[in-house]
Amino acid sequence: MELPTLAGIEDAEARLRPHLAETPLIRSELLSRALGAEIWLKNETVTPVSSFKMRGAMIDIMRKHEKDRIEKVCTSSTGNHGQGVAYAARLLGLKADIFLPAEANAVKAAMIKAFGGTLHLIGEDNNEAKEAAIAFAEKNGAHFVNDGESLDLMEGTGTIGLEIGRAMDHVDAMIVPIGDAPLITGAGRALKAIHPGAKVIGVQSDGAPALTESYRSGKPETRPVRTLADGLATRFPAKRAFAGLRSTADDAILVSDEDLLAAMHSLAECAHILVEPSGAAGLAAAWALREKLAGQTVVLIVTGANTTVEMIRRSLDTPPLFTLEEAAGG
Repeated sequence: MELPTLAGIEDAEARLRPHLAETPLIRSELLSRALGAEIWLKNETVTPVSSFKMRGAMIDIMRKHEKDRIEKVCTSSTGNHGQGVAYAARLLGLKADIFLPAEANAVKAAMIKAFGGTLHLIGEDNNEAKEAAIAFAEKNGAHFVNDGESLDLMEGTGTIGLEIGRAMDHVDAMIVPIGDAPLITGAGRALKAIHPGAKVIGVQSDGAPALTESYRSGKPETRPVRTLADGLATRFPAKRAFAGLRSTADDAILVSDEDLLAAMHSLAECAHILVEPSGAAGLAAAWALREKLAGQTVVLIVTGANTTVEMIRRSLDTPPLFTLEEAAGG
């Protein structure tokens, strides 16, 4: 199955650059001290949609529109991908219909509407919303932006790895949250093209382990979703996403929802970055792997910040991974 190439990712970067500057890549002093490693944060929360998702959505829609002059787009999402599609559609003057689970994140749903997307709330999870969205797209002649299957979308997300690879002299490991896996596939392949020795590690909540368990078993696995991290909530892998994960990742691990909340707290306190639970997954994984990562140069992709005030309060009520004093004295 065809997977992202460096040439395709470089083309995506050229298309994306007029609309999105490079996002910050900053070494965190306190996190580095706390983990005993050189910890760098690729901060994808500072985009117009407060997540990395606009990169892939824009490249998918731009390339399709250039080829076929489409008028409508449609997708399913837990929220961030839907924002990216709505934003890209507005930029190109297209109509966007976005399907979310019935009990969607209120912040993400509101932002989709703010970007001009028509919101459809249906199903218990993103997989059920996806079935409805595909049927809608076929009936209404809309281009369906498939987060787990689109090669163009994966090459758009690959621009993150390209930016990291070019900015860093050396990378030992990059830790990537896994939802539908376009990010770890695209960014991982770009980084390895520049730094072949870099390890790419995926992370999911143990309440949504389908892709991690698929990676470990070598075959697609279906698992229930019981996690507060909606950005990681995937019940089974898409075919291209599974192929990309298997060919790109060097490891994949699970962390608990409690770990995600604790990592949100630690990122707020020690790195001054507000994130949603899935955006904190990289730090939660790095903390779990800190003995293996000691002394290494590690990049954490901080994927998004679209969370509710209630979730922020919950994270601050959860003890952090380490205290500020422990980090400073590390």
